[in-house]
Amino acid sequence: MKVLKTDFIAGAREAEGTVVIIDVFRAFSTACYCLDGGAKRVLPVGDVGEALALKERLDQPMLIGERGGKKLDGFDFGNSPTELIKADLRLKDIIQTTHAGTQGIVNATRADEVLTGAFVNARATANYILKQSPAIVTLVRMGWQAETPTDEDDLYAEYLESLLLARDFDEQSVFPQLKASPCAERFFDPAQPWNPSSDFDLCLRLNAFDFVVTARKEADGLLSLGKVDHESIFTSRISTSLPL
Repeated sequence: MKVLKTDFIAGAREAEGTVVIIDVFRAFSTACYCLDGGAKRVLPVGDVGEALALKERLDQPMLIGERGGKKLDGFDFGNSPTELIKADLRLKDIIQTTHAGTQGIVNATRADEVLTGAFVNARATANYILKQSPAIVTLVRMGWQAETPTDEDDLYAEYLESLLLARDFDEQSVFPQLKASPCAERFFDPAQPWNPSSDFDLCLRLNAFDFVVTARKEADGLLSLGKVDHESIFTSRISTSLPL
């Protein structure tokens, strides 16, 4: 297995093989919490107008999204796990648009398969990839606004690569390392209430979920994110223990 790393929208467009689109703070952590909360599916879109138009086609969907970290006008929620875990998401279609993560999903057109990348389900994602045993795995770090590298996406890529290639990695270092990072300062800034500190904690619950999130085309033509549960992920070369 060859593991490649690339960045941003350009990287997503060129990515091949099994592609993992990484957005730790916060798009794909949020998507995991939505699916764990019983959402029917998460529909990633790149454009705000597209999200609003899609709302008119579906039966009472929920809109979540941000630009610059802030909730969008006309949306139900921002891109915040803290907000979403309090909402009733059962059997809801969730339309999601963000400045980075969803842009990567919709642009990964050369991929054989697209997965999402977040610490909350990293081991499940690694197990799934190892089960599939693709020749190429491309890790796409979306960064801040799909323009600037971020420590959390870089560190996740290192972690997932270590799981795939059976290399040592200090899981206990993730939380303190990222808490000290400038990339996390917004979560502890009282002037940015749309970035609550609880989001930082929720995004760094390593391996809290035992499902992988895959992108697929639905029968209605929509691109969706859905989960593959642990029963479908055979244990491979790594442990499936899920420390919180």
